[in-house]
Amino acid sequence: MTLAFGTDGIRGDTRRELTGEAVEALGRTAADVLGAERFAVGRDTRISGPGLVEALSRGVRQVGGSAVDLGVVPTPAVARWCQDERVAGAMVSASHNPWHDNGVKLFASGGRKLSDGAQHEIERRVAELLGGAPPASGDDLGTGHDSGGAQPDLALGRHIGAVAASLEGRDLTGLRIVVDAANGAVFRSAPECLRRLGADVETVHAAPDGYNINDGCGSLHPESLQAEVVSSGAHAGLAFDGDADRVLAVDDRGALVDGDQILAVCAIDRAGRGRLTGSAVVVTVMANLGLRQAMAAHGINVVETPVGDRHVLGALEDHGLVLGGEQSGHLIFRDLATTGDGLLTAVHLLDAVKRSGSSLRDLAAAAMTRLPQVLVGVPMPASARPADLDEALGAIASEAMARLGDSGRVLVRPSGTEPLVRVMVEAADTGTAQAEADRLAARIEAVLA
Repeated sequence: MTLAFGTDGIRGDTRRELTGEAVEALGRTAADVLGAERFAVGRDTRISGPGLVEALSRGVRQVGGSAVDLGVVPTPAVARWCQDERVAGAMVSASHNPWHDNGVKLFASGGRKLSDGAQHEIERRVAELLGGAPPASGDDLGTGHDSGGAQPDLALGRHIGAVAASLEGRDLTGLRIVVDAANGAVFRSAPECLRRLGADVETVHAAPDGYNINDGCGSLHPESLQAEVVSSGAHAGLAFDGDADRVLAVDDRGALVDGDQILAVCAIDRAGRGRLTGSAVVVTVMANLGLRQAMAAHGINVVETPVGDRHVLGALEDHGLVLGGEQSGHLIFRDLATTGDGLLTAVHLLDAVKRSGSSLRDLAAAAMTRLPQVLVGVPMPASARPADLDEALGAIASEAMARLGDSGRVLVRPSGTEPLVRVMVEAADTGTAQAEADRLAARIEAVLA
């Protein structure tokens, strides 16, 4: 049995892969590698969460450390606790995945994501501890849903207070907002924070039962939120994922406002107020070409990184910048937080809307024009990954880029979180993008067969 880091932490199916035994070994190893005597551990609302938190804490204690249970809190609340207390930490969550999956996101002391070197060393030591043994049953993870914890009120209070204070005395009075909490970690903190700032808040999918996290709701399934925003006459909607480190928005007509558009709005707003250090933003290779064009039009430079918010944070630090993010809604305000924070992002987006005197719809449209983009996932077979896969994918992508020329963009890459090859095609029109994506998917399926 092995555990491997993906784009953001370790994930697996708790019924077969991510067992208590494996997570206990991970806790023991992480505490040792990170040199951390104290750990803070939070979780989202999955049924397996309490058992995995206890397993991780056992591992930490085995090497002489201590662990405090923060309870059900968003990932950025764990990062903020680690920053305030100067301790290491872990978030037990599988983000947008279904209930039967879970995972662990680790933070070094101070709330920072791990380096590649630390991740590789943890992987190596966990593999040695587990010794290739078959996974034990996942039954030890418990069957009762528990939303309590040793410090949940304090951890949530710190996070909510910091997000609200980041507006420097401004508020959101007069805005009517619908929050889709994805039946996840933000089901308490988002409504409370927005109401504290004066917004009129309605919630949907905010009644977690351990199994309904991300189930037809949240940032991957915003359809019911879009309908509710329109029917209730709200100014905007917010769709979080299971651990609330990202958010997407919905305008008053029910149209989705993605992470690229949110980043464009916030970047232009900050630049206009002299708050965009370095006059640049950090984006990943998945960012829409329209975002790059919009930034150029406003004299804002773009720094590009691989997919993953830790890569975005690394580039922000390397270049001394303060704002970056991903199309998925992971935005990092480096002057305000050490990691992506969906609630912080939402509050600053709504603050920009209120100060503009415009609607979210008009503000997003003025910020950038999205080029048609088609995303396709090609399943990877259970058999071993072909040794020359990266080379083959590169050749396939190059052929497609030659066909599109300057009018489009192609990205082909293995997923860091799922057994998929992800295909992204941008073109001047949707028909061309879809046709090229279908052609690429067929070529990749042939390579993987």
